[in-house]
Amino acid sequence: MLNTFLHIKESHSFFNEVILHSAEELLRLLPFLFLTYLLMEFIEHRGKEKTELVMRRAGAAGPLIGGLLGALPQCAFSAAAASLYSGRVITLGTLIAVFLSTSDEMLPILIAGELPPRSILLIVVYKTVSGIILGFVIDLVRRLTHRAHTHSHIGEMCEEGGCHCERGIFRSALHHTLTVSLFVLAVALLTNSAMFFVGEETLAKILPRIPVISHLIAALIGLLPSCAPSVLLSKLMLSGIISEGAMLSGLFSGAGVGILVLLRTNRSRRENVFILSLLVLLGTLLGGLFDILLPIFSL
Repeated sequence: MLNTFLHIKESHSFFNEVILHSAEELLRLLPFLFLTYLLMEFIEHRGKEKTELVMRRAGAAGPLIGGLLGALPQCAFSAAAASLYSGRVITLGTLIAVFLSTSDEMLPILIAGELPPRSILLIVVYKTVSGIILGFVIDLVRRLTHRAHTHSHIGEMCEEGGCHCERGIFRSALHHTLTVSLFVLAVALLTNSAMFFVGEETLAKILPRIPVISHLIAALIGLLPSCAPSVLLSKLMLSGIISEGAMLSGLFSGAGVGILVLLRTNRSRRENVFILSLLVLLGTLLGGLFDILLPIFSL
């Protein structure tokens, strides 16, 4: 009887933490994805001749706008940014600004954990400002090295996705949304299942309070394409198991489902590997820098 009860309890827990949580992530994402693809279809079919002009005007301020939007506690902005970058509507610097500034579930976890408001504000500002500055730097470097993309790839995305754009922008946007959503749901189920069976205690054991190593491990955990890493890392920091900087390393590299959307929609695998490697590198460095500067911030 006891074994049966424990089995039922574990099954119920698995349903809540894995299946239900994955479905909730997807439901929050769907409206943003559909609106993003609708915008991209409109640009491609109704305003194609003005696309490059709009990109030149908005591209310079893209990292600023992206960093501020990414700071909002909503992982859907990273997914929208990934789609827009795959269609070359926004720059790489803007994408990185969004990815670095986004924090998924960090903010509500820190507030619920009764972290002092000053500390929460410091963390949010540090992430946002870092994302904006590095976004501008990346765009500047790409312009100087003549690597900046100035033309839209939305048409190629439609051809590769077989979305039958001739049927109208709404059906095309819906096709893209459903295709990407199924991919996101499948990987989210796998990721959340792995997190469920591994457990917080096991992950805590592989996160020693050793400078650089703990930041690197946290940055690698942050790459898991789900909102779960942001929850885990925030809780570990509140429990004193990892430092604030180590938590930030994982939050800097973690862009939630945005990483999934990028892998699904961006056709260049080499570029995707570069972006993920860049996120890990920047996450490790920025998290470590935060721990070094924390005594100064605390003055």
